[in-house]
Amino acid sequence: MRTPLLALLLCCYLSRSQANRVYVHPFHLFAVENVSCETLQTQTSKPLETLPVAPLDIEDLTPDSRDLSKMDTQRQNITERTAVLAELLNSLGLRMYQAVSSKQHSTNTLLSPVNTYGTLVTFHLGASRKTASSFQALLGLSRETDREDCVSLVDGHKVHKTLQGINSLVDDGPKDEITTQVWTFTRQDAQLSQDFIQGTQDLSDTSFIRGVDFSKPQEAEQLVNSFLEKTSYGRVKDIFKDLNSSSNLLFVSSFNFQGNWRTAFQPEKTSLQEFHVDETTTVMAPLMTHTGQYHYLNDKVRRCTVVKLSLSKRSYMLLVLPHEGTNLNDIESKLLTDVMSGWHESLQEGLLELSLPKFSLSSVSNLRDLLTDMDPVIEAKLLGSQAEFSQISNTKPFTIDQAVNKVLFEMSEEGAEPQDKVQEAGIPLKLSINRPFFFSVIEGDYNAILMLGKITNPTL
Repeated sequence: MRTPLLALLLCCYLSRSQANRVYVHPFHLFAVENVSCETLQTQTSKPLETLPVAPLDIEDLTPDSRDLSKMDTQRQNITERTAVLAELLNSLGLRMYQAVSSKQHSTNTLLSPVNTYGTLVTFHLGASRKTASSFQALLGLSRETDREDCVSLVDGHKVHKTLQGINSLVDDGPKDEITTQVWTFTRQDAQLSQDFIQGTQDLSDTSFIRGVDFSKPQEAEQLVNSFLEKTSYGRVKDIFKDLNSSSNLLFVSSFNFQGNWRTAFQPEKTSLQEFHVDETTTVMAPLMTHTGQYHYLNDKVRRCTVVKLSLSKRSYMLLVLPHEGTNLNDIESKLLTDVMSGWHESLQEGLLELSLPKFSLSSVSNLRDLLTDMDPVIEAKLLGSQAEFSQISNTKPFTIDQAVNKVLFEMSEEGAEPQDKVQEAGIPLKLSINRPFFFSVIEGDYNAILMLGKITNPTL
């Protein structure tokens, strides 16, 4: 996982954005205190500090209490760590998105790199040293000088605090709002480690940990799904099916982004127009229209048009429309962090009459399937047959049986700023997003990718 390309990208990024800083390897920014290379096979003799888990009661919907003193860095400005972590999660997020999108050629797709990265960090906190080493390799946080028989560990809580900082830069509601929730359902006789519990809280605004009697799988399935729906205000429904009586732990994270455009679209110009799903399929979809100054680029090499749409706070959407006759999957398969940063740096301002479909999008991703799509060897080491989670519970062996990420993206037609009544000078270039397109939602200070997606049919 520690590729020369990633190291080069990190060096280039830091040399551009923080030229006055000395380059520090990502591992050292997030390492535990007094770090040393610990033998993979020898587990710590220090007893695991665990806490009992409240049984699931459908009438008790109270979130878990949390130690606010441990959350005090959530909204602090963070600099070098944030820049480095943004590059790491962007690189991994694009790899994951390509794996998912390649399996979903003709369907709408949505993935949150920042949420998926945070979920993996939470599992890292509960992993044995050997499995933690595999997590760090995928996350780009391995120490390059470690021997093969030992691992130097990063502090997952430092990583989570930095991810919280990225979200807090955008989540400055009510105009743009990020809401995160985490649910952990464990076997009713298990106690969970304080470190893992803290990780679920680091990842979320609200968290729920409950014990479940899995000996009656059908009853457990109904109870868990009902609890998820009630505590998510109906956003998370029917997640689990075919539960197993031998389950140890079920995990769900939910990442919701609700935003506004910086400048409102013109409601009177919204109209039903043709959207070309493919060469033979056309649907009628409401397209919003706005005429104004946009930053955009005509990429003749990759045969696509790129437009930057400012959102109401510190975030923006990068929208990629393939030229007619160009396949969206071909463009997606070549997406790298340097490609996207190159687009952003090459944008030029001009007058556009932009028409964009109204759309909201949600997805449910099984993390096992996602990792398998990337590489079955990776899945086996992180969540599959070779994974060990000795730091989650004193119950041995302990497994993460299902891990699900739910992502919801909603954009209002309204804007944070009123529509400019003054007629723009000049004749605008007309750009209609009337065929499948790719988009990303990006935090504006460090260019961390919050969401990656494609719309192949806005009416679905």
